Amino acid sequence: MPETFHKKPDNERPADLAVQDSVGGMARRLLNPAHLRDLAGRSVKTLREQGAEQLWRDVKFRVGLAMHHDDWRHRADIPLRRELKAQRAAALQGPQISIIVPLYNTPTKFFDEMLNSVIRQTYTNWELVLLDASDADKRLERRLPRQVPGTIVYECIENGGIAANTTRGFALAHGDFIALLDHDDVLYPNALFEVVQTIQSTGADFVYSDEIVLSADLKELGGYHFKPDFAPDYLRGVNFITHLAVFSRPLLDAAGAYESKEFDGAQDHDLILRLTERAHRIEHIKKVLYIWRGHAGSTAAGMEAKPYAVAAGERAIDAQLERLGLLGRAMAVPDAPGAFQVRYELTGHPKISVLIPNKDHTVDLDNCIRPMLTEGTYKNLEFVIVENNSTEQATWDYYEKIQKEFPNVHVVRWEREFNYSAINNFGVQHAKGEYLLFMNNDIELIAKNFVEEMLGFVQREDVGIAGARLLYEDDTIQHAGVVIGFGGIAGHTFIGLHKSENSYFNRAMCAQDYSAVTAACMMSKRSVFDAVGGFTEELAVAFNDIDYCMKVRKLGKLVAYAPYAVLHHYESKSRGLEDTPEKVERFNREIATFAKRWPEILRDGDPYYNPNLTLRKSNFALRDLKKEKIGEPYKLEVPLDE
Repeated sequence: MPETFHKKPDNERPADLAVQDSVGGMARRLLNPAHLRDLAGRSVKTLREQGAEQLWRDVKFRVGLAMHHDDWRHRADIPLRRELKAQRAAALQGPQISIIVPLYNTPTKFFDEMLNSVIRQTYTNWELVLLDASDADKRLERRLPRQVPGTIVYECIENGGIAANTTRGFALAHGDFIALLDHDDVLYPNALFEVVQTIQSTGADFVYSDEIVLSADLKELGGYHFKPDFAPDYLRGVNFITHLAVFSRPLLDAAGAYESKEFDGAQDHDLILRLTERAHRIEHIKKVLYIWRGHAGSTAAGMEAKPYAVAAGERAIDAQLERLGLLGRAMAVPDAPGAFQVRYELTGHPKISVLIPNKDHTVDLDNCIRPMLTEGTYKNLEFVIVENNSTEQATWDYYEKIQKEFPNVHVVRWEREFNYSAINNFGVQHAKGEYLLFMNNDIELIAKNFVEEMLGFVQREDVGIAGARLLYEDDTIQHAGVVIGFGGIAGHTFIGLHKSENSYFNRAMCAQDYSAVTAACMMSKRSVFDAVGGFTEELAVAFNDIDYCMKVRKLGKLVAYAPYAVLHHYESKSRGLEDTPEKVERFNREIATFAKRWPEILRDGDPYYNPNLTLRKSNFALRDLKKEKIGEPYKLEVPLDE
């Protein structure tokens, strides 16, 4: 069956191993001869190629790792002083960036740090627009410097709320591009330089970066937000773009140069939704350029700090659905502040063909299809069971019985060797549905409306495929989307995470766009299936579903993950594991085939992942920089030239 092969992981180590370890143990690891030799070799290379400053940072970081302590100053990729000096010397010429900052009773320390972060930018063609709605005794005009590399516009205004205050900033701005900066946050010194370089090299009219959350004193790490490239479904589920976002003046005018009081608390989410709808080109800078200060009352500290923002977020998403002509409504996800589910309304009641390859294992097969027929809420289904060389008489008896009991169940025979791609291509020839639902025979119903959940996505014009959230028997995640590059080739996300546990920026619980999903439960338009020629039969067992998703994405269609289409999956139960020399050899051949078909994404990275995150685990953990360089593909152990 179509699986991205992996094993269920061992239990993860506790977050703070130092609590459970002795000082002596840490010292032994630090002074291990192999570690010291590695450190010495790397140190010489770093000193020669990058200089003493980077060497010092690298040594501190490695010592920190040995003591189970992460140094955010290294992981956040702060540029070296010589890099900043080179950027200033380059005197990059480009568009003026207007930075809009609404002020309201801003602590002077926060204001000074925000202001200095703008003044120290290596790109100097900026305009800082300050809208001060503070109480009279807390206004900050007196703290403005007399001379700055760019331009400062300061205006005292009546406090109309964050949306109205920001809108006034749009009206005062003169820049070719607009950026939003919160009054208590900080820009990296290279932020605008990186943004302008990206604009000039790509022609983008909307640019965003990764970000980091630090404590109020900017010393303690709150977390990193390493983001995917633009993903419209994920943006409706979570405002993952947030900071730093920079957009052209014409784009802002086209989207409406305002923030609405109706969405106070989610006003930026509403604005970003409107901007990205109309953007010509959206680019993601895969670097931290923005420090989000986490403190009491800040949204960075959690949406629970601003409960009104949740309701505003629902309204903002509903407004986008209406603009796009999509029937549906947004609902906050319980126990996941800042996350939203969109429930799409179905158009009509189209026939869906459910295709299930099967060899014996009739108990599993019956547990798969019978609940869908008797308990499932979607009724316009036909089942095409593709029989593949069963040997037990009980199987044939079952086929006869189930077809008599349910007239919409049909059995067709594939009498050649097992080839998942060929079997399903054959089954589709017998399917009459407008939509195709590919399923393994070891799938078991949990969410009775899972078909509707998937169909809601696939009915959209921009979506070609939808995948489900699949759980092991113990209710931990088996599949929540696929990342190309995991383990060197492709793998499922969040394996082993309990269904109720939180995940990296709510990604397991939020609908989003991925490069691929598993065909263990995958819905696709019939028209899309025909357009790409179905499954690639050269991939007989492994990666055929991933390959199919890649072909659909090449058509310009999205591959959506539907997290509320929830089912159990008893992985590889019917076909068995890859545990013989012949199967391993075949598996390696198919790895090589997939790698040859899609070399660019394996080389450049999955656009729906982030190069700062590891390819060694499925939990979106940071890369261990001792083992993985940022952006470096995971090394395949399988020779690809055979």
